[in-house]
Amino acid sequence: SGSLTVALGQIGNFLAYTAVPTVLVTPLGALGVPFGSILASYLLKEKLNILGKLGCLLSCAGSVVLIIHSPKSESVTTQAELEEKLTNPVFVGYLCIVLLMLLLLIFWIAPAHGPTNIMVYISICSLLGSFTVPSTKGIGLAAQDIFHNNPSSQRALYLCLVLLAVLGCSIIIQFRYINKALECFDSSVFGAIYYVVFTTLVLLASAILFREWSNVGVVDFLGMACGFTTVSIGIVLIQVFKEFNFNIGDLNKPNMKTD
Repeated sequence: SGSLTVALGQIGNFLAYTAVPTVLVTPLGALGVPFGSILASYLLKEKLNILGKLGCLLSCAGSVVLIIHSPKSESVTTQAELEEKLTNPVFVGYLCIVLLMLLLLIFWIAPAHGPTNIMVYISICSLLGSFTVPSTKGIGLAAQDIFHNNPSSQRALYLCLVLLAVLGCSIIIQFRYINKALECFDSSVFGAIYYVVFTTLVLLASAILFREWSNVGVVDFLGMACGFTTVSIGIVLIQVFKEFNFNIGDLNKPNMKTD
């Protein structure tokens, strides 16, 4: 189900965010889609058409480009640096804007237009990524100091608890609206659009908070943009066109003319 997918994704993200830059982890989360499709075609005998195979190839190729051009080092590695980033006026202002947008979407727009407009539920879940991803990474950084016997361990514990509460609330709300979206819209279309919008907003939030893009040159930036675009196109091909009945063998069939 959609809820299970999000839960497993958050567990994987928690482990990954503590080791590598956020700007690399989030886009590569899409690799589960092509690998899942390939496994399903072999183990469950599900049909994978030519567009799905092309999507798998594009997703893997785009991921390689992302890895090559991603930042080579972390911009935030300690609890003190994290606290400084969290209290940065630019990031605080961004979070305030996100909160206002979420309130508007949840209490005014979603009740009226949610069941008929797929972007309403996708926007809610994607904006929540502005909280889930920084919280996940922050918990990993704060946890490193909790068990140390020093004055900062108490602050690390409080910070970790606050971030856990924010993460828990964000995930619960995401579960609610992902389930609502899956009841009203096709899961393949929702999954493809959700990946693109969610990843874009998460990268924006991470760029503002962690400033991982500050050490990325023009060539690497363009490379990552091309890699992300390629992965996104691959996901759309796999998800949206998976029921499209077309195979490469159809191209070899002779044209049949009837009188």
